[in-house]
Order: sequence, then C-alpha cells, then structure tokens
Amino acid sequence: MSTPPKGDHDLDIAKVNQRAQDIENKLPRLKQVFEQAKVMLSMVKDYWNGAYREIPYWAISAISLALLYVLNPADVVPDVIVGVGYLDDATVVAFCLKLVERELERYNEWRAARAKTSKGVDV
Repeated sequence: MSTPPKGDHDLDIAKVNQRAQDIENKLPRLKQVFEQAKVMLSMVKDYWNGAYREIPYWAISAISLALLYVLNPADVVPDVIVGVGYLDDATVVAFCLKLVERELERYNEWRAARAKTSKGVDV
C-alpha cells in the first residue's frame, strides 16, 4: 500500500476528517432542501396545468428560476465537480425556499385537502 502524496489536497482531506461531525450534522438539512425542491417542482406542475393558481406570480416565477438554475449544467460551480458541484444548487434552492416559505405551506395545505377530498373524506 503506497502513501498518498502530501499537498494541498491532503490538507483539505484532513480538514474534512476533522470536521466530519459538523458535516454529518448538516446532511439532513441538505436532504430537506432537496425534498422541498421536489415540492417546488410539483407546485410548478400544478400551476402549469391549472390545478393550483393560488400563488402570486412573483413566487411561482422565483421557484421556476431556482429550478432552472438547478437544471443548468454551467452554473457557478459546475455539477461535474465531485463533492461541491451541487452546493450552489442547494444554496439557490434554499434561498428560494426562504423567500416562498409561506406559499409552500399554503400549497402543502391545498395538497392535503385535495388528497382528503379524493379519498372521499370531507374537509
């Protein structure tokens, strides 16, 4: 087994190793951001097909732009860079989530009410 060369990369790896617990603590929050991004995508689909229009135009526009940013392979940090390629995507989505937080709550309430109605349960 050979010893890896020493250099800047080793310092980065050592830093990650030292901060492993901090990183681990942030992973569930990143997962939550991506789960909320799925809700945002669902909202755009429902808006587009006319099922849900109870959202201000600025909010659906912000959501659409954030999701388009995620789709763009040539964003600030290219997605092909392993480990950090999706951090800028997560940052943009997280910012948008803060911006439209109340609208997402309303949309989730609408979805829950719609699910109950489709099961034959009165709301």
